[in-house]
Amino acid sequence: MSQHLHSAERGRPREFDIDSALDKAMVLFREKGFQAAAISELGQVMGLTVGSIYKAFGDKNRLFAAVFARYLAQRHAALKDRIAGKTNGLEKIAALIDFYLDSAQEVEGRRGCLVVGSTVQLQVFAPLLVAQVEQAVSSQQGYLAALIAEGQADGSISSEIDGETATSLLQSLLYGLRVAGKVENPGDHQRTIAMALKILQ
Repeated sequence: MSQHLHSAERGRPREFDIDSALDKAMVLFREKGFQAAAISELGQVMGLTVGSIYKAFGDKNRLFAAVFARYLAQRHAALKDRIAGKTNGLEKIAALIDFYLDSAQEVEGRRGCLVVGSTVQLQVFAPLLVAQVEQAVSSQQGYLAALIAEGQADGSISSEIDGETATSLLQSLLYGLRVAGKVENPGDHQRTIAMALKILQ
């Protein structure tokens, strides 16, 4: 549900939709990265003055933290919908790969993944943001590991596969897809998925 915040502009309060503002800032952060996204540019895309941004969010770090949390929530919800109805671990991983292939296409792909983009900028982040990004990476790794374990338990994934190694390989593949999407569309989905799943069979 959208929230509304009041910000002061020339002594007069202004109400704005925080979710809409965060979504607009998200596009700029994805396209340019944290460091290159100037606060003045963020104000332009969000439809706010720089002073209003500072009043509402505190600083650029806190604004990014709010954007990052919203991005993760949106992505998790979309992925959950994509995986819904899949009956075993292998099918869920195939759906997950297809989800990221779709995310790497066209305008969406060129905007880039906020998690991957943030991972390569950790050295410029405040400690709070570093922890937030590292938690997101760890969470994705844990989710992949759980799906592989589920597949081994239900027989859809070979029990001889080393789960830790397979998790690392799949995570690297997903990162690569999201980086590649910045410059080109991925190839045939079904072939890519089939090749990726060979890791698990």
